[in-house]
Amino acid sequence: MKMENRFFEALKIRDNIWQILGQGGELCYLIEGNAQAVLIDGLEGAGSLKAFVRELTDLPVTLVLTHGHLDHCGAAFEYGECCMHPDDIALMYSERHGSAASRLGFAQMKSPLCTHQTPSLKITDVIPEAPVKTYPLYDGDVIDAGGIELEVIGVPGHTFGTLVFLDRKDRILFSGDACNINTLLGMTGCTSIEQYLESLRHLKSFENEYDVMYGGHGRNTVDRSIVDDAIAMCERILAGTDDKEPAVSMDGTQVFYGSAHNPDYTPACGGLANIQYSTDRLWKKDVRRYQPAGSIIKDGKN
Repeated sequence: MKMENRFFEALKIRDNIWQILGQGGELCYLIEGNAQAVLIDGLEGAGSLKAFVRELTDLPVTLVLTHGHLDHCGAAFEYGECCMHPDDIALMYSERHGSAASRLGFAQMKSPLCTHQTPSLKITDVIPEAPVKTYPLYDGDVIDAGGIELEVIGVPGHTFGTLVFLDRKDRILFSGDACNINTLLGMTGCTSIEQYLESLRHLKSFENEYDVMYGGHGRNTVDRSIVDDAIAMCERILAGTDDKEPAVSMDGTQVFYGSAHNPDYTPACGGLANIQYSTDRLWKKDVRRYQPAGSIIKDGKN
């Protein structure tokens, strides 16, 4: 079953689950329980996702975020509240991720994943930044929608506050950008490779609880073996035996890929997981949690 309007396209991937495509090729997921609906991620904010979701369900909707990046947090400014890990709140409000101009820029980017892109998007099409009431989510929390429970798993890496959501009933992991074919760890707000490796080992402990992963980019499912591939790639990077393929990050800085890659960013060396990283962000001692520019907070434990 398919639903669409000018800004969004939704496909029903289970009887109670919609996969919704945004302007930049990013994805969010609407899961209906008996009493509540949970919206995992909020796209970039081009168009009214809140109004579109209301066409898909009559249930009360709770927005939860996998992380605070601009292509996942847009609807938070429209709903006015969301659940997320506290470590990503400042990131969501930053100029790079919170501003309407940045989110418009993302929506206008050309990508093979952008199959429902509206021509001539304008700043007035984008939900403006606004105060958001945030409720904390932590590793081990459970979201109960009535008949459907989503277990929260912390996977710091792509950001310090990255979360994934496990639906044990349908054996699905909603993984956002936590572990995908092109996992970006070379930007402001990312953890070190060392901490990401610890997170992946934590995620691996749940491998018998799900069969497939639905991520934040790319409409197809991803096999859970990608977690093992990502662990192996992290180990190669830390050992200095990776390909160290030069690249440029979304921040415009010099970074590297763990492997030379195919056009779809899958590693040329085999497996599913490639990782973009910075050589000055390898170890936990080198990286601290995100703080806005000019913050008076200069020190703190990671």
